[in-house]
Amino acid sequence: MNTLFPIGIFLSFFFQFLLITKKRVSLPDKILAVWMFLFGLHLFSYYLHYLGYWEIYPHLSGLHHPFPLLHGPFLYLYVRFSLQSDQHFSRQNYLHFIPALLCYLYMIPFLFFYSAEEKLLVNQGMTDDYATFITLSVFAFILSAVSYAVASFRLVKQYDELAGQNFANLEQIDLIWLRNFILGMGCTFSFAILFLLLEEGFGMDFGFNTDLVFYLLLITFIIYLGYSGIRHQSIFTDSDETAVQIAQPKSTAEYARSGLKDADALRYHQQLLELMKTRKPYLEPKLTLSSVADDLGVSVNHLSQLINQYEQKNFFDFVNLYRVEEFKQRAADPANMNFNILSVAFDCGFNSKSAFNQVFKKFTGKTPSQFLTEQKQGMAG
Repeated sequence: MNTLFPIGIFLSFFFQFLLITKKRVSLPDKILAVWMFLFGLHLFSYYLHYLGYWEIYPHLSGLHHPFPLLHGPFLYLYVRFSLQSDQHFSRQNYLHFIPALLCYLYMIPFLFFYSAEEKLLVNQGMTDDYATFITLSVFAFILSAVSYAVASFRLVKQYDELAGQNFANLEQIDLIWLRNFILGMGCTFSFAILFLLLEEGFGMDFGFNTDLVFYLLLITFIIYLGYSGIRHQSIFTDSDETAVQIAQPKSTAEYARSGLKDADALRYHQQLLELMKTRKPYLEPKLTLSSVADDLGVSVNHLSQLINQYEQKNFFDFVNLYRVEEFKQRAADPANMNFNILSVAFDCGFNSKSAFNQVFKKFTGKTPSQFLTEQKQGMAG
């Protein structure tokens, strides 16, 4: 463990440095950089405790006590701003840090006015000072960890629907890593909460320092989050780093109040179908609802409404059905017989083998290989 903690501390600060020195630093990058710095301080403070420095220098104790109240808000805000187009940090976002601030305010007497001897007695549990506060803190940590993990996971789930309404390819904006991290962090804090309750509430002795297991898992997820966060690009921007307009999923009742007249809707729908037939924008792998709306001269919300109401699909399915049909036509062309399946699929707008296979089977019930085999058999017969 004497090696593990320094590695975790170094990587936390190193990832922070890499994040703030990226060519284009987004708001999620800044949030993650601050969070990495917090991770570094948290690990460093506990490492001093692990080495016994709190006993030698009691004034070092207590500094990281409210830190668990900060990890939940940072997780939530990082997920939130990674999944939304509005990249402005408002004053309301600071409200998430009030519990940690209140915790520090309550600890002011301990941090600044207690003597070294008095702090040592508190650390050793030999006085009732702050005993109730520590108990309440434990429950606050539990509530914060659970509530923010659940809220973050719900954001990612809502994003799936949002992505389907606005993007024709989801590979480049896939956030499985973020789901895994939220789940991993949730399991890590659940582990800490469980052992804390068993040790403090029921007096169980496991024969080893359970804190070390928690911090080992925490360091593992710091490495995972830091690496993934550095590679992560802003979702709602195009290649020129300009914001992409986003249509929010709406209900039928909301569409009825959208202000789009039936005659205009029908006209725009016909223009959309003509655009897809003649200009074939679906051949562009990075096609978005926003770019098609610009071509038609309508808002993204109205275009999303047209596709949902007239085609009974979201934007993702609408575009990829055209790509599947384009693939069928090109695959049947004898001029393309010498090209492999994936090459033809890429020419039709797909950007990965897995996405192509998944979409093709969704609309045809067959894999591309099965479809081509049956097609050849039909031509031979």
